[in-house]
Amino acid sequence: MLKIGILGAYGRVGSLIRESLQDTYKDKAVFSKALVEGKLLSSFDTTDYKDFLDSIDVAIDFSSPISSKLLVEHALITPKPLVIGTTGLDSETLDFMSTASTKMPILYSTNMSKGVLVLNELISEVAKKLPNFDIEILEMHHRHKKDAPSGTALSLADSVLEARGLDKSNLVKSRDGIALRKENDIGIQSLRGGDLYGKHTVGFYGDGEFLELTHYATSRFAFANGALDCALWIADKKPGLYSIKDIFR
Repeated sequence: MLKIGILGAYGRVGSLIRESLQDTYKDKAVFSKALVEGKLLSSFDTTDYKDFLDSIDVAIDFSSPISSKLLVEHALITPKPLVIGTTGLDSETLDFMSTASTKMPILYSTNMSKGVLVLNELISEVAKKLPNFDIEILEMHHRHKKDAPSGTALSLADSVLEARGLDKSNLVKSRDGIALRKENDIGIQSLRGGDLYGKHTVGFYGDGEFLELTHYATSRFAFANGALDCALWIADKKPGLYSIKDIFR
């Protein structure tokens, strides 16, 4: 039986992953150990990275940028398949993760939702078919979300940038005062409030018409179950850096 460990097991998404492991996935996986920095929460938890990695077959990480980097550092000593869904990672950590993936399989995605995966594919096609339409991205999340724009919004931006042959210099993350839109601008706006799980809208605005594609997350189980699907998929893969797109090819 596959042993799945959860880093950040008592966070918003981590708690739901534990619940899914005990219910939907009980015939395929077992909740083994959870690493929570600073305190030992129960006999099933550990604060030691080596103990954590020694006890599992694959790790799912929904923790913090600092904890994610530490997990990868320790996994270089004790290689294990990793599924990382932590957002707000800096370029240094992303580069480090890419290097570490030569020693173990790592699946990194800023959003584990299958719906968002399809949204990325759709907007790539629309961006190509409507080359003269302006593109704007609006993301909304709960009041406690730390990073902005969301990792999902940035991944959506990457999809349309690639489709249009543009780069990150075309991103406009805020506007204030006199800020006329340039021809190839891709705008991203962030709203925070309430307990909203997540809403992402990618709009294509032309003269006399517009098209908007929106994904609504009505429960964090969308992310939890997607992460578990990724963990089951990556458990026997060769070293390399993967994304959620790979499991649906």
